[in-house]
Amino acid sequence: MKHSLSTLLSGVTVRTQRGPADVAVQGLTLDSRQAGPGLAFFALRGAQHDGHQFIAKAVEQGASVVVCEDLPADLSAETTYVQVPSSAEAMALMAAEFYGHPSRQLKLVGVTGTNGKTTCATVLHKLFRELGYHVGLLSTVQNQIDEQVIPATHTTPDAINLNALLAQMVKAGCTHTFMEVSSHAVVQHRITGLHFAGGIFTNLTHDHLDYHGTFDEYLKAKKGFFDKLDKQAFALTNADDKRGMVMLQNTAARRETYSLRSLATFRARLIENAVHGLHLEVDGRDVQFRLIGVFNAYNILAVYGAAVLLGEDATEVLTVLSGLTSAPGRFEPIVAEKTRITGIVDYAHTPDALENVLSTIAQIRQPTQQVITVVGCGGNRDAAKRPIMANLAAQGSDRVVLTSDNPRFEDPNDILAQMQAGVKPQDLGKVFTVPDRREAIKMACALAQPGDIVLVAGKGHESYQEIRGVRSAFDDKKVLEEMFELLGK
Repeated sequence: MKHSLSTLLSGVTVRTQRGPADVAVQGLTLDSRQAGPGLAFFALRGAQHDGHQFIAKAVEQGASVVVCEDLPADLSAETTYVQVPSSAEAMALMAAEFYGHPSRQLKLVGVTGTNGKTTCATVLHKLFRELGYHVGLLSTVQNQIDEQVIPATHTTPDAINLNALLAQMVKAGCTHTFMEVSSHAVVQHRITGLHFAGGIFTNLTHDHLDYHGTFDEYLKAKKGFFDKLDKQAFALTNADDKRGMVMLQNTAARRETYSLRSLATFRARLIENAVHGLHLEVDGRDVQFRLIGVFNAYNILAVYGAAVLLGEDATEVLTVLSGLTSAPGRFEPIVAEKTRITGIVDYAHTPDALENVLSTIAQIRQPTQQVITVVGCGGNRDAAKRPIMANLAAQGSDRVVLTSDNPRFEDPNDILAQMQAGVKPQDLGKVFTVPDRREAIKMACALAQPGDIVLVAGKGHESYQEIRGVRSAFDDKKVLEEMFELLGK
């Protein structure tokens, strides 16, 4: 694949261009180590590294083009330098052009919000596969082209990899792609230049304030996705979330809503929420679903609404939806054979998500069942939620084991001390602190009596634990199953 630099720059604001003008570009990279002849290197400013520091390395490697915000003092006569207001924005626009604007050849739907993104995107992918389409998925858990799995490293890939993946999906015959849109992706221009057929908003709660600084900035990032949708797209929002209608304020897209509590384009009434699933009345139709919990009632409504807005038959959509399961690590049950202890693995890593999971368990548990919760908080991330998470766990559980999540470069004991500080004095007696996550899960299983519920929260689908920069294999579901067997449960 080869493009002229002038073609790639057709939609980009250029401040200055120095060096040969007639350049053929064969590839794009933001990693100076991968730079070479025929490649364009993008110097991006990140939270931890500034790509401008690696321009000399990219030029040394033979990069034909350097796209940057500040020109270096020494310019190579053999390299073309393109100075732009935003390297990240330029990279996204050039990547879309380089790969032939694949998003324009798909019905691309983005899902944003604090919680529910993965479930909505995954269930939409499953639904449209069942409806007979070739479908792409871009999610926190994994990326997929139909059933082919491509491991995911970020909720939303960088703009180069994202457009490359979308181009793969087009080549494979996909007609629809469903993707999570993180707040980071909006702010960092990862989705700039993409054409969306629609956007879904789930909810907005406390998260990523370590990156955005304030809740208002976090909200603005989410809203930025809807602000960029065009009038051919739909914007589907949760009318029951207090920030739901804010998302629609400046969008040119068709404004649609879903709700369990008020008038909306798509409406449902909760009839039953039980361990075997949800019973809802959706737009006048009585339907049983395999998904559990009120939060999943909202996810079902969002998926249903999006499918109908994409032109699918409402009755057929509900029929297929009724048999689908959620994404891995999202309220995923594991039942111990001998004792019928129910283990639940969930990705709940925010206060709102944990509260939703515990609330759901409270609604479906029997009076004799104890709830034992294992929970931790990640290191080098938003510390403000740590005491809140521990307090919520103590309030909603009979026993709590505080433990490590992904401590990264922080001391796990410091994280646990911050969590424990949020536990009320009257609840301290039922809270244990076990820094080793495997041992923490083992303790929770040992505390459980026949029929009890063990919730392991925070990591969900993740298959690793990150400590001091090293990722080691760790899967909550596998460890939970292992402990049930080890303890003869």
